[in-house]
Amino acid sequence: MIKLYGATTNAGKLREFGAEPLPGLDKTEPCAETGQTFEENAIQKAIYYSSFTTEFVFADDSGLSVDALEGAPGVFSARYAGLNATDDANNRLVLQRMAGIANRHARFISVIALARGGQLVKTFRGEVLGELLHVPQGTEGFGYDPLFYYPGFGCSFGEVSLLQKQTVSHRARALAAMREYLKEIEGNERAPGSAA
Repeated sequence: MIKLYGATTNAGKLREFGAEPLPGLDKTEPCAETGQTFEENAIQKAIYYSSFTTEFVFADDSGLSVDALEGAPGVFSARYAGLNATDDANNRLVLQRMAGIANRHARFISVIALARGGQLVKTFRGEVLGELLHVPQGTEGFGYDPLFYYPGFGCSFGEVSLLQKQTVSHRARALAAMREYLKEIEGNERAPGSAA
């Protein structure tokens, strides 16, 4: 069976991934995230952290992209209001910048990069479309979940359980694509005549 580690210390992400964190990650120097896209950052992190183990490692870069803000907060979603910004501070800043704007279209984007031994294996992308509320609703989830209205639910991501959110979320979609890929790899390794 393929062993897989998640390269994140974000408790909210680990809950959603249902993954085991890379051992010693909390004592490892963090990877610099210098990319301009979710793909670039996810790849940087996966390659960096996979160099500490011989097993598969995946890293996610994800965030909120708001049409009226030209894609912001984007790759700066976690630190939109500053380097150590809280979720509340980030949400407040988005609302301030959206004041008086009628176009509330937004999307959550997640890119997962899978790597092994310091080499990129593949990337997987998931998106979910929604709209920004004028005030946060709900206390579930994390990040921008209370601001993100999902029409299919008729409420924000902050008002649904983790299990319900995972049926449609950006991160769940990217994760499902990665798991499907890993099943294919595992199947190929077990197939008759495959290399040991």
